[in-house]
Amino acid sequence: MHIIIGLIGIVVFLALAVVFSSDRKNIRWNYVGLLLGIQLVFAFILLKTKFGITVISGISNGFNYLLAQAAEGVNFVFGGFEYIDPENPPFFFNVLLPIVFISALIGILQYTKILPWIINVLGFLISKINGMGRLESYNAVAAAILGQSEVFISLKKELAYIPKQRLYTLTASAMSTVSASIIGAYFALIEPKYVVTAVVLNLFGGFIIASIINPYRVDEKEDKLIVQESEASKQSFFEVLGEYILDGFKVAVIVGAMLIGYIAIIALLNGLVAGIFSGLSGGQIDWDFQTIIGFIFAPFAFLAGIPWSDAVQSGSVMATKLLSNEFVAMQSLSKVKGMSEHAKGIVSVFLVSFANFSSIGIISGAIKSLNNEKGDMVARFGLKLLFGATLVSFISSAIAGFFI
Repeated sequence: MHIIIGLIGIVVFLALAVVFSSDRKNIRWNYVGLLLGIQLVFAFILLKTKFGITVISGISNGFNYLLAQAAEGVNFVFGGFEYIDPENPPFFFNVLLPIVFISALIGILQYTKILPWIINVLGFLISKINGMGRLESYNAVAAAILGQSEVFISLKKELAYIPKQRLYTLTASAMSTVSASIIGAYFALIEPKYVVTAVVLNLFGGFIIASIINPYRVDEKEDKLIVQESEASKQSFFEVLGEYILDGFKVAVIVGAMLIGYIAIIALLNGLVAGIFSGLSGGQIDWDFQTIIGFIFAPFAFLAGIPWSDAVQSGSVMATKLLSNEFVAMQSLSKVKGMSEHAKGIVSVFLVSFANFSSIGIISGAIKSLNNEKGDMVARFGLKLLFGATLVSFISSAIAGFFI
């Protein structure tokens, strides 16, 4: 039954994208169908086949090994872990600071030009199946590795010449994915198989929604992918390493600051709303802010294939991610009691993306620092950008739900 509901949900999510399309007549449904088929194949392979499970286990073990090495550096700087409850280690030490080490590794791959080569080759191959330009394909892969703001640094010389339509697709890809430097942190919060599945499905899902909301054709003669040599290639190895280490630390601190603020605000709202309902009902109704937004998102959670009995709780976590960020939502998911494993799997896939309100500011700000005019352009279509990226998450979670 959940498969039928999931199929209906995908149709509804696609229909919502059509409603906000800038050019419905030019939507190329053949590419949409092809990309949906690819998502189904990857979801099946990653979640149901021995090969997919082996791959995910390998990736998980690899990241666990890297996280263990990162812990050595964290322990050296922040000693005294023997006084910390091993069952409840501080989130900042256990989840955020390892980002510094992962970022350093990415810097090494960038310096040795292995990373640009991987991005370029994958971008070229993907452009053959998504009907879009190589620039869009490159950007989607690069965003999944470098991050939603850092990826535009590699395109800073092209930004001035990128038209509005193509800029929407580029930013939509960045918001729909997550960066490699932060994946290890997700592994510590939700099951790795859902993280890997979401990353792959969102990569193609971003093209699906962008091609419906923002259809256009790219002239191959004009579509010249120029992967500029970054400033890192002109620096020494240790300059690059130091730069990426500091970038990783900045990310960890910024994410930590956002978590403090958002979790505190949600706690305040929960307390205020719970107090209001308790007072009005004489203590008979025990609702808080997250329960209220859970009711609003419940129908969408149901359409993604989640049983109605879990829809309100699931919708609450999904809405929390949209209003704050994926880390806050993942923490909320870990505290939910009584939710089925099927629902948890679907919600987990939904959470693995940067689709939230704060990302509008992050992406537009990053681009504005490189090109003021383009940054303002992104800010103007920011809500449409978030709407599209959220539909990507719903479609990915619905497809994954077929095999959970």
